[in-house]
Amino acid sequence: MIKLKEININNLSLWLQQAKNQTVQGRVIERIPLLSVANPSCFAVNICGESGVSYSLGDTACVFPLMSVIKPFSLLYLLEYFGAEKVSELVGFEPSAAPFNSLEQLISDNGYPRNPMINSGAITLADKLPGKDVNTRTQLFCQWLNQLAGTQLHIDLEMLTSVRATRSQVNLAIAHYLIKTGHIKNLEIALDTYEQICCISGVVQDLALLGTLLACNSSFITSENRNIVHSVMLSCGLYEASAEYAVKIGLPMKSGIGGGLLAIVPNQGAIGCYSPALDSIGNPLAGLAFMEALSQGLKLNM
Repeated sequence: MIKLKEININNLSLWLQQAKNQTVQGRVIERIPLLSVANPSCFAVNICGESGVSYSLGDTACVFPLMSVIKPFSLLYLLEYFGAEKVSELVGFEPSAAPFNSLEQLISDNGYPRNPMINSGAITLADKLPGKDVNTRTQLFCQWLNQLAGTQLHIDLEMLTSVRATRSQVNLAIAHYLIKTGHIKNLEIALDTYEQICCISGVVQDLALLGTLLACNSSFITSENRNIVHSVMLSCGLYEASAEYAVKIGLPMKSGIGGGLLAIVPNQGAIGCYSPALDSIGNPLAGLAFMEALSQGLKLNM
């Protein structure tokens, strides 16, 4: 297997340009006003290797909200806080063939979220974050990430206002069903916490640094919990396209409608991409194209 530290920068530049050409086929998300004005042609990549090697290409100064890319980290946070047995009582670890915001899937599962990468699972876990109130919860979570990963993440209050102004009615319906089935305790706290953590924002380097928490051995995160998150990302991280890309790319990945895409190369490092032009499922087109070229070129497929 070729190591991330052996990357050829010329190949990286070629793969980036080829991937960026894919942005014309995608569309930025329109439901959230501040996300709708993102430049669809933007594309940035940052690679952080275990040995300290780092590569950064493209529009790397762009700040963006992590949105659903935060989900593996709220899972990791609670795995470390509660343990795997408790977390598995809250959410499942099974893939879903339904869209990430499917109420029908939740109803068919009697209110038990299929996995933490879909909205029902993420809202359920948001309800369980430790802290006396919503702001404290999100601040503690963001501080934990920054301290462990060396990132400069922050909660984008302007983005949060935009998200709140156009709150997803589907998410609201999901939260009502979670209340009805006893899976969350307080609808407003669960939804507000979920919206706040989705608005945790940074640049593409922050995303790759976050990924090293999952990719590399450390004394702060147990290997068992990292492996659980790897498995869930591989099977569920790209929504209903997860199985397709598990074959094509073969790495634990997570996407978000803000344009973020994170890929983990276990025991080697992490790759963060930013590309707000999305496909019909909600995955960043250029990010996936780049990751497919990188995985094939470096023989990273697990």
